[in-house]
Amino acid sequence: MTQATLQAEHSASERTLLVALELGGTRWKLTASSGGTKITETTVAAGDVEGLGRAIQAAKGRQGLPPEARVVSCYEAGRDGFWLHRELERRGGRNLVVDSSSIEVNRRARRAKTDRLDGRKLLAMLGRSEAGELGVWRVVRVPTVEQEDARRVHRELERLTKERTGHLSRIRALLALHGVGPGVGRNVGARLATLRLRDGTPLPPQLRAEIEREAQRRELVEAQIRELEAQRRQRVKEAASVAARQVRQLTRLKAIGETSAWLMAQEIFAWRQIRNRREAGALVGLTPTPYASDGSHREQGVSKAGNRHVRRVLIQISWTWLRHQPDSALSRWFQARFGQGAGRMRRVGIVALARRLFIALWRFVEFGLVPDGARLRPA
Repeated sequence: MTQATLQAEHSASERTLLVALELGGTRWKLTASSGGTKITETTVAAGDVEGLGRAIQAAKGRQGLPPEARVVSCYEAGRDGFWLHRELERRGGRNLVVDSSSIEVNRRARRAKTDRLDGRKLLAMLGRSEAGELGVWRVVRVPTVEQEDARRVHRELERLTKERTGHLSRIRALLALHGVGPGVGRNVGARLATLRLRDGTPLPPQLRAEIEREAQRRELVEAQIRELEAQRRQRVKEAASVAARQVRQLTRLKAIGETSAWLMAQEIFAWRQIRNRREAGALVGLTPTPYASDGSHREQGVSKAGNRHVRRVLIQISWTWLRHQPDSALSRWFQARFGQGAGRMRRVGIVALARRLFIALWRFVEFGLVPDGARLRPA
């Protein structure tokens, strides 16, 4: 065998199959290439991992690659979550889960969009990323199964709280429709027999039946909320995990409650490695997005590209922080900068305070640095 043949075989074994996946509800579109101009496209049924594996092996053959050639794949983060990522990496490949909002698109008002075009675009960007180009897109940090499962409690609580509010709002709306709105409290289910219309007659039977069903659904949601809150309190008290320790530490700060501390620990602190304050602000989407082009300079507000659950809670905590930690450096900074402003200026300032507060909480959890001037509850 000649030296040229050996070199050709070696280069073939070093080549990589690049695979872009467009995941749909009924089918997955696979677009593959080995780095040249030849592109292989095929479709498999959604969820058919074995069929996907066979399609990848067939793509290697069409691209002239050996069966043991390396595979690098990618797909957009979405409804399918991370199970496919774990399955692809378990089978020996390397996979990237990409933030959909970071993918380049044509900015024309009307542009063609098909799975085929999207797959080819994703494949081209994967090739650029593998070639070493920086800033091509943003890759999602994939949690482990345990880390992902730990977030279920507070996310279910958040959803149930909204559902409880929805049931109560529906009951009040039905009563207001008949002029019985004012003064109706949360115990409306027990008071239905005593409620009367404006002319003194009882509630119509179908209206009362519908309100009773709404009240029963609300009571079920209330029971589930109490069960989850008790489960969370038990974990915080007894668990020796990193998240439980961080929750106990955060709740030592006045203005930080167990619900907020649990959410921040499970969403970020317990599993994300934050390197600096800029990265901390970016994780919750509170970094500024300036616009400067030629002579035009303006601020576009915060990016809102981070964790929306933590960002929402941070805004709430910031208002509470001003009330319970008035002598802290953060509160003094807010009062000096925004305290004399109108309502809109204070709302802008509270977002800036939320970013500074999150950085201070990260330093408190990571390094034990108590925010300047903050008061602690007894241990």
